[in-house]
Amino acid sequence: TDLQSKYTTAVKQVEAFEKENAANLKKELISQFEPINGINFLARKLEINNAAMIKDIAFQLKGEVENLFLVLAADIEGKANVHVMISDNLVKEKKLNAGAIIKELAKTVGGSGGGQPFYATAGGKEPSRIPDLLKKAKEIIL
Repeated sequence: TDLQSKYTTAVKQVEAFEKENAANLKKELISQFEPINGINFLARKLEINNAAMIKDIAFQLKGEVENLFLVLAADIEGKANVHVMISDNLVKEKKLNAGAIIKELAKTVGGSGGGQPFYATAGGKEPSRIPDLLKKAKEIIL
């Protein structure tokens, strides 16, 4: 039907826009990393309401930034959504574990999480406390 094809076109346009938006955001994030003790650190709140897109950006950054310690958080439908991504070499050399770190950070936003040593996610009931969580993330590597 005509309506169906209009809908399909609209969905494709939104997806294209989101991809472009993600690419621009990724460029912006790359310029904001802060070198601390041999680690490229970034902890940021994003205005994105799509957890899959945040995950995608985290994995892309892991492929492009060495010695990465990345914490991305967003308020998605009134809940905190948190992602921690750590370069494989830091997991080995500095014994950093995203799964353990996220459990600690998630408490700040009234939630819980888990995952692998290099990538972990969490959800929480208190998205207003995301700024506290980002501060706490930095303390981990100082």
